[in-house]
Amino acid sequence: MVAVRPGDVEATLTRIDPLRPVVLLFGPDSGLARERARAYLARAAQGSDDPFGIVRLDGDEIAGDPGRLVDEAGTLALFGGRRVVSLRVGSRNVVPAVEALLAAPPSGAVVVIEAGDIKRGTGLRALCENSPHALAIACYADSDRDLTRLVDTMVAEAGTAIDRDARAELMGLLGGDRMASRSEIGKLLLYAAGEPRVTLDHVRAIVGDASSLALDEIADGAFAGQPDEMATAFGKATGEGMRADIILGSVCRAAQTLHQMRLGIEAGGSVERAIEGTRPAIHFRRKPLIEKALRGWTASRLETALLALDDALLAARRNATLGPAIAERALLQIAGQARRG
Repeated sequence: MVAVRPGDVEATLTRIDPLRPVVLLFGPDSGLARERARAYLARAAQGSDDPFGIVRLDGDEIAGDPGRLVDEAGTLALFGGRRVVSLRVGSRNVVPAVEALLAAPPSGAVVVIEAGDIKRGTGLRALCENSPHALAIACYADSDRDLTRLVDTMVAEAGTAIDRDARAELMGLLGGDRMASRSEIGKLLLYAAGEPRVTLDHVRAIVGDASSLALDEIADGAFAGQPDEMATAFGKATGEGMRADIILGSVCRAAQTLHQMRLGIEAGGSVERAIEGTRPAIHFRRKPLIEKALRGWTASRLETALLALDDALLAARRNATLGPAIAERALLQIAGQARRG
């Protein structure tokens, strides 16, 4: 069984194993799979004089011609050195092609396969995990530790530093997708280029969507029983031109998330586990308010609140002029209910 453990992935990908020429990268985080595939392919192609570099194959084409993968991997590199093949799986079944490849593994080639999420014990995952000639590497959404490592690495590579409060704010704004996180960090570093340090002001000015942060404040204020804070955030959002139905739609989604978390708690889970297990991760500033909401609301009461929000959303859409008043009244009612417990 050659399923690489999460803690061993980075070390495994830093070296080319000639005994395991086939590498399967799979999982729900396609951005991380893509990033790891690119890095491993580049490492495998180092030292090659082949101007065409890496041979890229489409999985749907290979599915119709299973023998082609074996042929491509077995072809000698035009200018000597290692043959490097990239296969990106599509909607069609490539298991027969990979099965044939593993039955006669190439001695002078590396084949990197990118796939989506695959259940344990099925398809390509089972095939590669049970082959002595392949590595199967799962790519899951970034944990806090992964994000910390990514931020520190990119900041160091940029030759700068980041303030502690800026780092904490940035971590809360990043999600679980590696490519999206890398893009946001890169954008931040470009914005702060020439400055001695990356500050909290830099992060707030460039990372994430400011409007989404305002919407979070509205929902959190309402369900945590803070009508004044909710009203302030609501006024800020409407003052920037945000429509009432958009605000209510966002609060509905927040209520649905709270409802799912509360169901897990009532089934025997803890509030802390519900908060830490949510993906994308909850911003550290929001956690006390989310915790307060989860302790103050039951799943049944949240269902009632959702029905009231749906009614307000429909009314706001039917009458755009009165929309802000309708939305604010509904939100103040929810904040009042939360305060009364």
